[in-house]
Amino acid sequence: MAPHGKNQAADRHFRDHGKWLGVARAIDDLRRGLPVKLRHGEDVELACAIETVGQTSFSELFEGSAARTRILISANRARTLHIPDKGRQAVALTFDQNFGIDDLRALADPTEDLLRPLSGPYQRTKHEETEIDRAALRLCKLARLLPAALVATPGNGSDAGGLEGSLLEVLAEAVDAFPEDEAASLREVARATVPLEGAEDAKIVIFRPELGGAEHLALLIGTFEPDDAVLTRVHSACLTGDILGSLKCDCGQQLRGALKTISEAGGGILLYLAQEGRGIGLAAKIKAYSLQDQGFDTLEANLRLGFEADERLFAPAAKILEQLGVWRVRLLTNNPEKVAALEALGIEVGEMVGHAFPPNPHNEDYLRTKREKAGHHL
Repeated sequence: MAPHGKNQAADRHFRDHGKWLGVARAIDDLRRGLPVKLRHGEDVELACAIETVGQTSFSELFEGSAARTRILISANRARTLHIPDKGRQAVALTFDQNFGIDDLRALADPTEDLLRPLSGPYQRTKHEETEIDRAALRLCKLARLLPAALVATPGNGSDAGGLEGSLLEVLAEAVDAFPEDEAASLREVARATVPLEGAEDAKIVIFRPELGGAEHLALLIGTFEPDDAVLTRVHSACLTGDILGSLKCDCGQQLRGALKTISEAGGGILLYLAQEGRGIGLAAKIKAYSLQDQGFDTLEANLRLGFEADERLFAPAAKILEQLGVWRVRLLTNNPEKVAALEALGIEVGEMVGHAFPPNPHNEDYLRTKREKAGHHL
């Protein structure tokens, strides 16, 4: 068996379980529109996701506190708004106390750019980027929200009561480490035989992260020897393509084609990762589709939303393969970056097996973008 380095983050996770679980709770709070406290060393600041902040939280903690509040957007969103990012991941803008929630959401959401054109120029603050700034945007992404946040220094004496005194506090470094630590905590929780169309001899194995978060699936098809180079497909969830049959992408074809290919080969593995929309989440993916309706391609849409072109992490795939005893694979993919990502995580990719399907009139541009901009072998 190849010496796959067991994720060192797992040791940190087990030494201080509560620290990581606090991030999972903070993700839930942001999605519910609540702020959280972020700590780095002695510094503590309040942060909320602009996409979901509620009127009560906004009024009590941010409205009228312009002197101690800043708006954070990602470098990609800043470039869309023609704001220099100066090499920063989190670009801080001056908070105007005349801003309301709708104004802030229009600033954060590019699908509003044509409906509510904003007047500029936008004022960058002199604030130096901090670990808390980066953690605030990372936390928004982990919550599958647009990477745009309000961050404020707590007011004097306000911890004595009110909303601020009840907020969850998490460490900025825990937020940064959370994706890898969540993957390290994946454990098998259920398995059963489930005959599938195109692969009747299949078992479904469910892996759940102990830190909370979405479950990932491994489909074990036919028979295979774990010590061999196992025919494997790493497939990211696509509700629109896989379930609804969307013609905008080739995901449904890739999923069903992989099941058939692996079955006909006698056996292998299909990993189904809960990373919708290249890791940005279903709601953001539909926002990206809205931008595509305006003429932007699939990668440009992600960047305009403030994300990277691809936000997926393949640590969950490597961890699941490790637990299945698989260290070498023949990978069904057209994406050389996926090969490189798995190899960096200790999975040997003996062969990249082509996995392409004919285009249709609705996905020709999508496939062209994957080939010309993302380097897929199509």
